[in-house]
Parts: sequence; structure tokens; C-alpha cells
Amino acid sequence: MDFLEHKFFYFLLLALSLSFPLLRSFEEKLSYYKKWRALFPAILTMMAIHIPIDILFTRLGIWSFNNDFVSGVYLFNLPLEEWLFFVIIPFCCVFIYESTNYFFKPQIASQKNLKTSLLIGVILIVLALVFFEKTYTTTYFSFSGIILILIFLCKPNWWKKFQIMFVFSLIPFLIVNGFLTGSFTDQPIVSYNDEQNLGIRLLNIPFEDIFYCFNILVLVVAVYEYQLSKMFSIKNN
Repeated sequence: MDFLEHKFFYFLLLALSLSFPLLRSFEEKLSYYKKWRALFPAILTMMAIHIPIDILFTRLGIWSFNNDFVSGVYLFNLPLEEWLFFVIIPFCCVFIYESTNYFFKPQIASQKNLKTSLLIGVILIVLALVFFEKTYTTTYFSFSGIILILIFLCKPNWWKKFQIMFVFSLIPFLIVNGFLTGSFTDQPIVSYNDEQNLGIRLLNIPFEDIFYCFNILVLVVAVYEYQLSKMFSIKNN
């Protein structure tokens, strides 16, 4: 298919991912557009942390980009499409977050839920130490473990809502990352150095990508909820 072999394929994939959430943002029952003032500072905060890691990992050869499927515009060694990824994917996932909140109205996480999060966090930190020589694995296992321990300690009221969103977001995540990693195409847009990860693949997606996605989204949601609370506080005053 010509579409799958297009130089702008990564860009077109992102545009397609954005189209539905953007169009539905203006429906009154969700009014997602009214919350963008809280969303974009959250995305920028996440980018300030994860873009430098992305740049570093690209320079270290932990992953690389196929020039045949990107526009050729680079900023700090990252294709323009990769920068857009950090804006569009969180935008779409927070739309899922608002949608699942609207339809499921999840409650605050139980103590059992929080203790399970703590246990998983500790296990991930142990695994990060065991596989310390694998940079991608140890970085995002340790980040995820620390975050889960902080979740247990801080008990944020959005944690259960985040978990439901994250489960739903794994469906488009697997589809988009499947295209990026070559699961559905002859050549990948993003290639990974398996010496720096566990070599475990879901379709053709490194297992660590799930934790990479988790780290990005949990930071966005945490800042997003904080910004929303400030907005509502100002409005009520």
C-alpha cells in the first residue's frame, strides 16, 4: 500500500490519531476543549522531562528513526513527528480519560488497589536493578516503580480513573506503536536496539514501551488534575 510506504507516514498516522478526539472535543457532554488550559501545561511539563531522554536515547542508539518514513525535519536530532507524538498522543489519551470518567464515573482507589500498586512498584525497582545494564529497561522500570510508590504514599483521587483510562488507551497504543515498530508494515519507523531492552515483544513492540507510555501519561494526568483543581478553585472564588 502506497500509504504505508509514504515519506510522511508517521505524520499521517499522528494526524489520523488526532482526528477523532479533536472533532469530539467540542461536544457539550464532555466539553474537553474547555479543559485545554489545564491540559497543555501538563503536556509541556511532561515534554520537559521526556524529550531530553528521547534525544539522549536516540544519540545512544537505544532507538533510531527510519528516514524513509519521516518528513526530514529534525530538531535536536529528533524528527518533527516525534515532537508531535509527545503532544498528540497525550491529547488523545486525556480525551479517553475524560470519556471514561464521564461514562464510568470511577470511585477513589481502594486500599487494596493502592497496596497492589506499591507491590508492583517495588517489583519494578528490583527488576530495574537486576537488568541495570539494559538502559531502556532499567530507566523506565525504575521510573515506573518510583511513581507507583509515590502513588501509594500520596493516594491521589485520580488514580483509579487513570487506571481505567490506561487500560483503554492500550488499544490505540498497540495499534499506533504496531505501525511505528513495523508490526503491520514491511519496515519499522522506529527501530530498537535489543541489547538495551529485554527483547520481549508484543506484536513487534518492546515490552518496555508499555512503561514508557505509562510514565508519559501518568505525569500528564497528575499535572492536568492539579491544573484543573486550580482552575475550579479560581472559578469558585
